Amino acid sequence: MKIEFMGAAREVTGSKHLITTEAGKQILLDCGIYQGKGLETDSLNRDLGFDPAEIDHIILSHAHIDHSGLIPYMYRLGFRGSVVCTNATRDLCSIMLPDSGHIQEGDTYYFNKKRARQGLPPVEPLYTLDDAKKCLGLFIGVPYNRKFNIDENIKVKFTNTGHMLGSGVVNLEIKNRGGVTRIAYTGDIGRNVNRILRAPDTFPQCDYLITESTYGNRLHPAQQDAETELLRVVKETCAEKGGKLIIPSFAIGRTQELVHSLNNFFNDGLLPRVKIYVDSPLAVNATEIFRLHPECFNEDVLEVMETDPDPFGFSSLHYIKTADESKGLNLLKEPCVIISASGMMEAGRVKHHLANNISNPRNTVLAVGYCSPRTLGARILRGDEEVSIFGVLHQVKAKVERIEAFSGHADYKEMGEFLNCQKTEEIKKTFLVHGDIEAAEAYRKYLLSMGYHHVEVPEVRQAYEL
Repeated sequence: MKIEFMGAAREVTGSKHLITTEAGKQILLDCGIYQGKGLETDSLNRDLGFDPAEIDHIILSHAHIDHSGLIPYMYRLGFRGSVVCTNATRDLCSIMLPDSGHIQEGDTYYFNKKRARQGLPPVEPLYTLDDAKKCLGLFIGVPYNRKFNIDENIKVKFTNTGHMLGSGVVNLEIKNRGGVTRIAYTGDIGRNVNRILRAPDTFPQCDYLITESTYGNRLHPAQQDAETELLRVVKETCAEKGGKLIIPSFAIGRTQELVHSLNNFFNDGLLPRVKIYVDSPLAVNATEIFRLHPECFNEDVLEVMETDPDPFGFSSLHYIKTADESKGLNLLKEPCVIISASGMMEAGRVKHHLANNISNPRNTVLAVGYCSPRTLGARILRGDEEVSIFGVLHQVKAKVERIEAFSGHADYKEMGEFLNCQKTEEIKKTFLVHGDIEAAEAYRKYLLSMGYHHVEVPEVRQAYEL
């Protein structure tokens, strides 16, 4: 049996890890799209390094596009196996993948118009909305903590990681000539305390561990500080300066956390009298799916729901659905808060809000998550005085702030605590993925100090015998 690391190796995007069993079955752990890598992105996504038609099963740790976004492309190229995930992950993918297909079509349309002006032939989109809809028929939803027999030799069980709705450790048991090999793939690990979701659970002992290292060299500030900072930024921008607060946010997870925090401020009478807009059709639909899965919520949210049946809605909160409504926000002269995707500021409606508001010193851009180094978000956060948005240079005169404690990724101490349920002497090898090389190497040293041995930081497409 062997494993090949086809993506998210020494980087934080494009998660794909290919297991080939002794019986010749091919299992792909996650199937993520590459994001935020400039001109390389398209070629990296198209060159998979394996034949999709030969993959028997895709097992998803969670629904984020950098972990699930290439499934429609796999379908387009002949993949007809099963996609196994938790029930909530299946529900989220039912909106996220079609949304991604729509974006692929739209981006290719505008790209081809540019190519036509240059006398170049058109290119095909990576996949279409139709591909995304059709691949959903391959999904199988499995409850947490229930073993699922993929076939006579392969079993999987998902245990909660608290990273996003439906996220789970992929716990595999694979029969081979020497007995049973136990593989645990954590996907992305959530924090010990989450505003909405249950804390991560312990997971069964494994022989081989594949785990993330996004914040392998960083510690987060306290979550309570994040709540205080969020309220401060809202008050300073909207109540004191009369400006607009633009919060680029991932549509799934981060947006719901922000809304829940604002909902609590509203219930406690702390929120200034300003309107709050969630301007992301995907976030609107995702919030509906959150409402369908209270089994994923922590006790605090369930307690709030005893007196407030909707933890994602209050009178001054407005969900924007149409493009015309979104454009209307740019005409508003009054102070307001606009939460809009995407979190890295690379795509979606937030780019229009940034273009219209980033040059006004009364306004604030508040980053609440990780931005890959080559993204628009990273350029704004590092203090560039002007940035290009839709090919037009804009002066950055708005105040730029960052609250890292809203991150959905555990820091290195939290990740280490999460792994404490494992007996290190029984783990034959640990693989660190989903982290820049500096973070991964720092986390490797941390794990070695905790008693782990044979900790590897694989390169892209590096293969190991298990």
